[in-house]
Amino acid sequence: MARDIFHPIVREALEKEGWKITHDPYRVRVKGQPFEIDLGAEQMFAAQKGVEKIAVEVKSFVSASFAYEFHGVLGQYLNYETFMEFQEPDRVLYLAVGEHIYEKFFKQEATQFILEKYKLNLVIFDKDIRTIIQWITR
Repeated sequence: MARDIFHPIVREALEKEGWKITHDPYRVRVKGQPFEIDLGAEQMFAAQKGVEKIAVEVKSFVSASFAYEFHGVLGQYLNYETFMEFQEPDRVLYLAVGEHIYEKFFKQEATQFILEKYKLNLVIFDKDIRTIIQWITR
């Protein structure tokens, strides 16, 4: 599996927020078919006395057409989310995208409609300061 160019930046940003990276990559195997999601992470919550578990798929959107690339990303996200339900249903999937792409493409009304319909969770990061800007959980 080829790593996304922002993979190390997102990993560092998650660690800055107190996430423990538990998988790099997070492997999912369903009905004999293997898949790799970029990162798996956990964070302890004292108030709940539990652990929140996430998987994060990192995408840079470097092609000339954000819409075309988004079509592939959407299918990949839905596959991963479906397969995670078999392996670890309490782990929540997020799509990590840079702030620039989020502002330019993901905030568009048509894109927001798709994000809401399919309930995509997002992690928005700043690639320059290697920090999470926003979590959007649907």
